[in-house]
Amino acid sequence: MSEFVIAPPPQAVLPIAGTEALFPVRRVYCIGRNYAAHAVEMGHDPDREPPFFFQKTPDSLDASGQFPYPVRSEEVHHEAELLVALGKGGRDIAEADALDYVWGYGLALDMTRRDLQGIAKAAGRPWEIGKSFEHAAPVAPLTPAAEIGHPSEGALTLTVNGELRQSGDLNQMIWKIPEMIAHLSQYYTLAAGDVILTGTPSGVGPVQRGDVLELTCLSLTPLRVEVT
Repeated sequence: MSEFVIAPPPQAVLPIAGTEALFPVRRVYCIGRNYAAHAVEMGHDPDREPPFFFQKTPDSLDASGQFPYPVRSEEVHHEAELLVALGKGGRDIAEADALDYVWGYGLALDMTRRDLQGIAKAAGRPWEIGKSFEHAAPVAPLTPAAEIGHPSEGALTLTVNGELRQSGDLNQMIWKIPEMIAHLSQYYTLAAGDVILTGTPSGVGPVQRGDVLELTCLSLTPLRVEVT
């Protein structure tokens, strides 16, 4: 019988609102520049371009309500996002069938070491150092699609210390959720436990230690995060 030579790492999980059950996470896909106004503020053309994705590691997800300010960075930005959790997977999923693969939804922050991301971009290097690090994706408990359906519109709002920073609507996504799932499935074999961060509206900006971030959207469980 085979044995591990070291203890296997713990399974990354997300809480589910109103229950002690947990959602196991396999992969974390993130779409870039999926709101036109955010594309403009980042210096890019807002026209519909082919979607592109990057990944965060599953253990980047953090439901503790705390965001420890990361080391080796002096400019960390918030990016408010809707999270999609898949309950099953496959290859070459038809767009018309894509929502059947969604288990539920939640709120998340794609925290970004913007200074390190900028250095990587300028050098033509991958973004992981700016996007995928410990605690890089604070998350709220998930809500099953069986309870709320599949939201395609609704205000997504982030405040920092009570001041409005980001405000958009899910209907402003350039690439809609079924399109994202269908596109990803052309390049990856999607599976139950995969999650997708669906992009952020305009208004991204820096955070400081002591800041309190509050993200809301529709009837989803709000996300409250303190920067420590």
